[in-house]
Amino acid sequence: MSRPRAARLRATTALIAVLGLGATATACGQSSSKSDSSGSSNKGATIGISMPTKVSARWIADGANMVKQFKALGYKADLQYADNDTSQQVSQIQNMITKGDKALVVAAIDGTTMTSVLAQAATSKIPVISYDRLILGTPNVDYYATFDNAKVGELQGGYIVDKLGLKSGKGPFNIELFAGSSDDNNTKYFFNGAMSVLQPYITSGKLKVLSGQTKLDQVTTARWDGATAQKRMDDLLSAHYTSKKVDAVLSPYDGISIGIISSLKGVGYGKGSKPLPVITGQDAEVPSVKSIIAGEQTSTIYKDTRKLAKVAVQMTNALLTGGKPEVNDTKQYNNGKKVVPTYLLPPVLVDKTNYEKVLVGGGYYKDSDLK
Repeated sequence: MSRPRAARLRATTALIAVLGLGATATACGQSSSKSDSSGSSNKGATIGISMPTKVSARWIADGANMVKQFKALGYKADLQYADNDTSQQVSQIQNMITKGDKALVVAAIDGTTMTSVLAQAATSKIPVISYDRLILGTPNVDYYATFDNAKVGELQGGYIVDKLGLKSGKGPFNIELFAGSSDDNNTKYFFNGAMSVLQPYITSGKLKVLSGQTKLDQVTTARWDGATAQKRMDDLLSAHYTSKKVDAVLSPYDGISIGIISSLKGVGYGKGSKPLPVITGQDAEVPSVKSIIAGEQTSTIYKDTRKLAKVAVQMTNALLTGGKPEVNDTKQYNNGKKVVPTYLLPPVLVDKTNYEKVLVGGGYYKDSDLK
């Protein structure tokens, strides 16, 4: 039996106030796999949290943040990492369903592989929150929590434009392009966002891609792997830059950036009259922040995983207590079967000029973490 409406409203309102999700967001969208459980029956319920890998520090932080916040609300957390193995992730989610977890928060390795297992979740009336990576090809995704992924790319592309002075007419400069994993739906948003800024300069000739590799399917990096990126950068340098230099590299993620920097340093960049190019990144991982401080990687995109965890927790709690999750986008994220109601958080560009204020001052890292 559901709690009285007034009590539900008070609970939901209080949670949103605690999470600080912004009074201007629009609440909308119903759960496709509706949970018919009441708040009282879900007290102490277990929430399944499926994360893709521990290779990236950000996923470890995401998982830990959600566990902490779910426990603070009286839930138990079933956190699993799938080692970038899609079959392992599906198996782990099946086990969560079998064990009776009351809701699922899933950061998919491959967003196209979840159709069957999420149909099982829907049959069991288990709501599903897609976390940071949109799950594709299934109607059984209730809500999506993520950052403004197109904006991430726009910030990366804009940083390259600013650092090279392209708006003031400088150039031409040589640039190479990298994108994320082809099986991650976010990859196209990051890349297209960046290219919306960079393409006019490529078209005008102010930016030259000597490899000719400018299409998304030419520049993806399987599993976001740094070693794979390093190998591709090695190949680009040996084929196109023996007598010319690279002035900028669009990198979508810090782990890829570290691989690119290793390749560049291997042929003498970063010494004397051969400075490292402008190199972007994403996730503000400690090795890359240290690299920025050292003058190697140029920038990164900071995405506060504490806030993203709060959004996912708010959504899950609302679904399990008869409320309606808060969203601020109901148009942009179509997974092929439905437009998934979404809450978008803003990304923040970080470089050497503001890392202390943003990352240390904001409490994301301690100063000692970056020494």
